[in-house]
Amino acid sequence: ETRSDKGTRQVLCCISIVTAEQRTRSEEMRSIAGVVHRIARAAPAPVHLWDPPYCGDLNLRIASDGTWYYLNSPIGRHALVRLFASVLKREGNKYFLVTPVEKCGIIVDDAPFLAVELDLLRNAQGAQVLHFRTNVDDQVACGRDHPLRFEAQVATGGLKPYLHVRRNLWALLARPLLYQLVSLGEKREIDGKRRFGVASGGEFFAMTDSELLQDLIS
Repeated sequence: ETRSDKGTRQVLCCISIVTAEQRTRSEEMRSIAGVVHRIARAAPAPVHLWDPPYCGDLNLRIASDGTWYYLNSPIGRHALVRLFASVLKREGNKYFLVTPVEKCGIIVDDAPFLAVELDLLRNAQGAQVLHFRTNVDDQVACGRDHPLRFEAQVATGGLKPYLHVRRNLWALLARPLLYQLVSLGEKREIDGKRRFGVASGGEFFAMTDSELLQDLIS
């Protein structure tokens, strides 16, 4: 049995435990804890290659702050959250936990991940590269393949920043990271307009018009 096969078997076992309707919640969580105890580390699986049948929805929800809930109770075991995150797939605006043999829907309030740390490094050419860590310990170097995007919030006048992690799965940046980006930002002329944004990996990611910056971060 290869390491990949073992990881898939563990994921299948874990999802089967969660979906076992005949078990009580406490029995399920004890079983899940046993599975997690046997898992050392789970890398993101090749879910884009899997197209299994839909098997219904799980009572799983990812809140806007990145917390995972099962039956409306937060999942406290970080290893279990990382395991589920490794088989997360997005299809349109819907999210699923996917294995080679089954696909189960879950609820995501905003983005499935939360970026919680930001480090500024330099590449071989001396250009700055923003390195992010997510709440499930993904390490992401911002650039062409992992862009930033910024959404203006009409109701509040604020700005919500997102980072592409993988395969159309995005991370919402924690509020302190937005202020870090602003401190690293610069003004550039784009299409005849003065824009404020941040550079990373040789790319420039515009946040807003320069004159609107103060309103968006206040």
